[in-house]
Amino acid sequence: MTGASSSEPDPSDLDELLDAIHAELAATQELPVERSAARWIGEAEAVARDLAEADLSRSVVSERLGHVESLLSEVGTTGDQAADEHLDRAKSLTSAALEAAVSS
Repeated sequence: MTGASSSEPDPSDLDELLDAIHAELAATQELPVERSAARWIGEAEAVARDLAEADLSRSVVSERLGHVESLLSEVGTTGDQAADEHLDRAKSLTSAALEAAVSS
């Protein structure tokens, strides 16, 4: 995957997961993504950036991760294979982060 970290985040480390979600979504910015997909991904990326940078309570993190998950569920395809891979990875990481946020 272009632009994403090659190391896997620890599935129990919420901070690593939040950073990885943001990195995956940010990696789509320079790819030729369809306009409607770009809108959803851009909004999810902004929320993910806030999650990665801010010191928030677990309940707020869980709520905002749910928002990221909802936004990403609106994207069917991006029109670009590399962006689709980043999107799929971000969706998977978001699910893992939600699990980590409620189990910690």
